[in-house]
Amino acid sequence: MKRYVYPMLLVTMLLALACRSAWNSPQADDKTVIAQHGQLRVSGTALLDAHGDTLALHGVSLGWHNWWPRFYQAQTIDWLQRDWNIQVVRAAIGVEPDQAYLQNPEAALKQLYTVVDAAIAAGIYVIVDWHAHQLHPQEAKAFFRTVAQKYGSYPNVIYEIFNEPTETSWDEIQAYAKEVIPVIRSIDPDNIILVGCPNWDQDIHLVADNPIQGFTNLMYTVHFYAGTHQQFLRDRADYALAKGIPIFVSECAGMNADGDGPIDQKEWTIWREWMHRHKLSWIAWSIADKNESCSMIADEQVPAYGWSESQLKPWGKMVRQDLKRNNK
Repeated sequence: MKRYVYPMLLVTMLLALACRSAWNSPQADDKTVIAQHGQLRVSGTALLDAHGDTLALHGVSLGWHNWWPRFYQAQTIDWLQRDWNIQVVRAAIGVEPDQAYLQNPEAALKQLYTVVDAAIAAGIYVIVDWHAHQLHPQEAKAFFRTVAQKYGSYPNVIYEIFNEPTETSWDEIQAYAKEVIPVIRSIDPDNIILVGCPNWDQDIHLVADNPIQGFTNLMYTVHFYAGTHQQFLRDRADYALAKGIPIFVSECAGMNADGDGPIDQKEWTIWREWMHRHKLSWIAWSIADKNESCSMIADEQVPAYGWSESQLKPWGKMVRQDLKRNNK
């Protein structure tokens, strides 16, 4: 009997490898982002695709799920992929506000699943963003355990475990990350994990001097609003990159840090060229209809998808143009 066990075991292993590699290889009849790039990994400061090529992803973030749930639907994601050429979408799962995850986890997960399923169907990447400003380690571990169990086998998923720490030190964020990351890694050994840094993701220089050790496929987030965050933040990011810290710009926009005010065209152009030069991924904020300049949809009367140019605010038009140019 034993001489038949080993061939059967070999066949099983080969089938498992074939299933995984099917995600990692482009198909002749499939030109989706996932089919072209497959499983992601981090090497040095670079995000690499399944072929070992450096990849910079460009896309948009949905607004907080608890305030703009109408955009958390499959048609919105499909439209953004087809008309805006997004490669990645970020699902901003609000944690602390009224009717966000802490109060209503079932609704949050339902909306998240809709977005992730739509991203998988569209063949793009999706960031699962724990959109918190304070530490909630136990709730975060439960959330990411649930998400990893459901989607950890898909190469589409990127985990963002702490959106924008406000009054939290890097030591505290490190300790939190060292609790949450093993929960994900026990289920999903290889998809990318994004870690925030202090002061609304501005203090990347602190990460550079004391990065997290012992885990692979980690990247650190930098957020900027071009009207407020200018050369000083690029200098900090340059310092981090020079020290080998991989950066992912998981939220950015062209106006002031409060999300309002005029678009600083000059600084946005400088930032965009800086990100292109360093081959960094960026996610523009946000698909929402709030009365502020960073919300890309004109108003609440505009449908949740299928937008004409006149139904987009100036920032939405700019981002759509950038994405269509970058993501050909």
